[in-house]
Amino acid sequence: MYKALLFTAMAVTLALTMSYADQPKGNIVIPIQKTDPTNGKVMFTSYCAPCHGGDGRGNGPAASALKTRPTDLTRLASSHHGKYPETHIVAVLRFGTEVSSHGSGEMPVWGTIVGKMSTMNSQEKDLRTANLTRYLETLQAK
Repeated sequence: MYKALLFTAMAVTLALTMSYADQPKGNIVIPIQKTDPTNGKVMFTSYCAPCHGGDGRGNGPAASALKTRPTDLTRLASSHHGKYPETHIVAVLRFGTEVSSHGSGEMPVWGTIVGKMSTMNSQEKDLRTANLTRYLETLQAK
């Protein structure tokens, strides 16, 4: 009886420890303001740079609060056989990602913005996505 109780307590403790370890290190709260949808660089600086860094290499000031280092956005083309994955980037910006460092399907900052995109007119949504996607392409390592 004692062994069964001890085993159950250890199993519960292990499960709780693992679920706690799977949580982000801290809440990422970055104040955001609506930016000009025609300027991909401004959107990147406001929404992406806190985690991905101003240079896109994954070294932003909020990166240490994430479980996994943010993606090095300068290596997107090289990790896709030298071709910039525009369709994939559009999908991530519109629908989020399942990368565990984000804590959920949405990136901490983009989750708020993308959630509001459904209430934006489709032209603004397309404009924001296209301009940010084009800016990310300019960051690709040569």
